[in-house]
Amino acid sequence: MLESSLLADLRAAVGEHAVLTGERVRECAVDVQGHVPGAAALVRPRSTAEVSAVLRLCHGRGQPVVPQGGRTNLVEGTVSSPRELIVSLERMNRIERVDAAGRTMRVEAGVILQRAQEEAERHDLMFPLDLGARGSCTIGGNISTNAGGVRVLRFGMMRSLVLGIEAVLADGTVLESLNRMLKNNAGYDLKQLFIGSEGTLGIVTRADLRLFPRPRSVATAFVACRDFPALVRLLGHLDARLAGQLGAFEALWPEYYAITTSAPTGHTAVLPRDHGMYGLIETLGSDPDADSLRLEQALEAALSQDLIVDAVVAKSESERRAIWEPREDVWQVQEQYGNTFNFDVSLAIEDMAPYLARVRADVAEQFPRGRTFAFGHIADGNLHIIVTPGAAAAELGRDAQEVRSAVERIVYEPLRAIAGSISAEHGIGLERRMHLGISRTQAEIATMRALKAALDPKHILNPGKVLE
Repeated sequence: MLESSLLADLRAAVGEHAVLTGERVRECAVDVQGHVPGAAALVRPRSTAEVSAVLRLCHGRGQPVVPQGGRTNLVEGTVSSPRELIVSLERMNRIERVDAAGRTMRVEAGVILQRAQEEAERHDLMFPLDLGARGSCTIGGNISTNAGGVRVLRFGMMRSLVLGIEAVLADGTVLESLNRMLKNNAGYDLKQLFIGSEGTLGIVTRADLRLFPRPRSVATAFVACRDFPALVRLLGHLDARLAGQLGAFEALWPEYYAITTSAPTGHTAVLPRDHGMYGLIETLGSDPDADSLRLEQALEAALSQDLIVDAVVAKSESERRAIWEPREDVWQVQEQYGNTFNFDVSLAIEDMAPYLARVRADVAEQFPRGRTFAFGHIADGNLHIIVTPGAAAAELGRDAQEVRSAVERIVYEPLRAIAGSISAEHGIGLERRMHLGISRTQAEIATMRALKAALDPKHILNPGKVLE
């Protein structure tokens, strides 16, 4: 429980109605996975000055703080305990300026990603980060987790899209490292410390984002291939033929495609479900007619070279959505199988097929009724894997944690030998913390600890996340 004197000081700093306690915390802070917050209180500051005041008070008392954005995190990165205080940035949701000539946007951390996208479009520009949670995730959360999404192939991850940030350190110090320039080589690039740090080194409050010209054309296609090697060759073929216009290249293994296009999903199977591999392709360009024709010609050439066996090109926005919806409706697996475990790993493209074959074999061996579903942004090395053991833990004669640990070993351990990553874009949080050593050396982890000790000596910021 929080000290009553701290609650009184917090109310004085941010206002009576900005400090929630009891049942109101649970009503306002359940995350996308259904984790009910354990925190005794939630504070909703409206400015950087108020965030600074909150952290200064918490630092003085050694009060642990859990920063929170849109609550779409999938690795228990915002889970809280009764001894912790949640600091939500939801009311810091102003878009402060758009510099159309310089192609930048300055926003507060609580701005919803989709709103930033729409504001950029209003100025005939584009903020290219895009992911399924666009309607609820926040820019601050995107920064703290170094979000990726479907356009990393062309525009990079969030790290590539942030020009500058403002962050509040554990003791309340405001670190203003805002910057609207593409080229700024004046000393250390401090923003990079906070991008991907999951709120463990400071709370990001504002950011300067990089914008791009709004594409005049979007061409989308869905293809079927005989197997995964053919899909990989198709990637090289399209990358060469489309002159840098390739914006997304998604892979769907047949099991995933089948479950997301079958009843009761309501999604259409735009191609038959009996092919060996599927690819979702999207290009961004400047000439709708010419760009669509270029994609169709590239696919015709791929068909003649036996890289694909079938294809459909969207002719309208509704057809485009029909292609994307099965890919983005990840929750259908959980809806139909209930007990599922979700992973996003990263590895070299050449290692994907043998790695996935091993995961499937190990799942089948340990869980005879289990199934493995896979999809991902393979052009940037990212695989999303969903494993269902096929039965409840009790039916398997194990407890729930034992089942989880077994599945995690199956998915994570093979990455060690091929220098893969246990997290491509979702972060570490609590869920993956014990596996960090698979993807980071002891020297790297020691350096992370040194940074944590320097910036948060009392370890009050998102305690227990990323590092033990």
